[in-house]
Amino acid sequence: MSRTRRVVPRAVDVSNLEAVATRLRRKVIDMTTEAGSGHPTSCLSCADLVAAVFFSEMRWDPATPDAVDTDTFILSKGHAAPILWAVLSEAGAAMEPLSSLRRFGSTLEGHPTPRSPWVKVSTGSLGQGLSVANGIALANRMDGIDADVFCLLGDGECAEGAVWEAAQFASANGLSNVVAIVDVNGLGQTGSTAYGRDTNVFARRFEAFGWNAIEIDGHDMHAIRGALFKARNDGPAVIVANTVKGKGVSFLEGAEDMHGKPLDAEQRKKALEELGDPAIRVAVVPHRVGGARTPTSSNVPRLEVSYKPDTAVATREAFGTALAKLGGLMPDLVVVDGDVGNSTGTLTFAKDHAKRFVQAYIAEQNMVGIAMGLASCGKRPVVASFAAFLTRAADFIRMASHSQLPHLVFCGSHVGVSIGEDGPSQMGLEDLSLFRALGHSTVLYPADAVAAERLTEQAVLTEGIVYLRTGRPKTPLLYPNDAEFPVGGSKTLRTSYGDAFTIVAAGITVFEALAAHDQLKEEGVATRVIDAYSVKPLDGEALKKAAAETRGIVVVEDHWINGGLGDAVAAELAQTGYAVPVRRLAITRQPQSGAPRTLIENFGISAQDIVREVIRLSGEPNI
Repeated sequence: MSRTRRVVPRAVDVSNLEAVATRLRRKVIDMTTEAGSGHPTSCLSCADLVAAVFFSEMRWDPATPDAVDTDTFILSKGHAAPILWAVLSEAGAAMEPLSSLRRFGSTLEGHPTPRSPWVKVSTGSLGQGLSVANGIALANRMDGIDADVFCLLGDGECAEGAVWEAAQFASANGLSNVVAIVDVNGLGQTGSTAYGRDTNVFARRFEAFGWNAIEIDGHDMHAIRGALFKARNDGPAVIVANTVKGKGVSFLEGAEDMHGKPLDAEQRKKALEELGDPAIRVAVVPHRVGGARTPTSSNVPRLEVSYKPDTAVATREAFGTALAKLGGLMPDLVVVDGDVGNSTGTLTFAKDHAKRFVQAYIAEQNMVGIAMGLASCGKRPVVASFAAFLTRAADFIRMASHSQLPHLVFCGSHVGVSIGEDGPSQMGLEDLSLFRALGHSTVLYPADAVAAERLTEQAVLTEGIVYLRTGRPKTPLLYPNDAEFPVGGSKTLRTSYGDAFTIVAAGITVFEALAAHDQLKEEGVATRVIDAYSVKPLDGEALKKAAAETRGIVVVEDHWINGGLGDAVAAELAQTGYAVPVRRLAITRQPQSGAPRTLIENFGISAQDIVREVIRLSGEPNI
């Protein structure tokens, strides 16, 4: 898709760019040899490409890494991090000495992370950069910033399906500001890549997805500059560059056994002699594109929640209702959906805030990558899909966590066996485990509509990765409209002075716990019922109090028995020193299709199962 032509920031002489590329190669060899590790040959193949982008093409300012009105560079082939550190150093960007590469405490890590202010998101798990570039381009579009996003990929990582999810999305959404560059050096970690250095294969595939593809010699600076000129004015465009791994050093060029291997001192000396030492220095003239980001949300008014007492509402519906309300209060809130908006509840937001609703379709990896890019630009993205489908993007979610993004919310709906007849492929049974395992994540699980709205509000205001788990069945109200649900809290729904045991539940099983409480009360067994709506962090004080005041704890959840709420409660209590027994009721057998009630009763998480477990626990000696 064509766009208004723009002028190159600065016309740099080709010979000077070639000198810059040589200097970058020297820096890469020096720093990786000093570090004793790294991927020098993967850097040498793309040195010419990187030199041209940073010193002749990009509009940026080496003095301001946090500028929003500039072009962006994403290094998707993250193992080539030394070339990024080298070009930033050559341009005069402030950072640690290159000799600190891969040293503990240095921001010059082995693969790029946002510990460096020049890095938007963590890369290196291959195939993710182009999706992130899509998200950044979308953020720029929303904010009226006519900036380009350059993404450098390796040919090997183009075997990842996520690359083609991203390629399809960029074309379908007319992201003309995205420029991909594929470094086709033909060698992977263990030998030749699938198509060697056949650039035509990649060009035709990108063209099939609607991109403008330009094949070039990746070491011909004239060709590189011409391709960049064409790409920036007719995107989305991909430059498919035929390169040589280890370019510039004779004994490294095309060497199949040098991937990820630094040079020794003698090899370094020989390599530097071959490269020569050009004295030419080229300055980067700061250049901006104009525009500014949408102000970030702060002091958001409390949501007005208004449900009638006898209402039955699915938490997924309440999530959508809250999201639409929040969209009117938070100009930086963006929703990304995977073609399930009528099931997740996000279509309400889409109707009210169409310009901030992104339809990613059935491509969950790209969906999460887009959200990462949006979040890196100061947006507050909410990603919504079936919980089962979010697990498809587990590696993207993992890398989002490593990226330490300021705000990124995931909502997984249709969880557990309680979804009913659709069967196990649609049942989110691993999601709590996935999101609990992430560093610095928050996991919230509402039981009714009031809790769902309040926890949606909490989710979008909480820093870092937040997971909100919503259910399919309609459930009655448990809480008044003005109830509070702070992160890290819980609700004790039933308690008495004579409580013998505690039942801990969340989501749909809270209703099973309440029913069990009533049955046990008739049998003369007093139980405490806790709604652990904040799965991570848990309400440790409430659990410790229960452990001190009751004889045992039964945890019931609609999730696989491993990695969910039961494990979280057991781990929390293990740190307190209380020797109270914890029994877990969860899914332990392969589920199948059936009515929700039938499945709850047949897979061990019903009220009757809780009653039996409490009675069994009460009959054990020494309890």
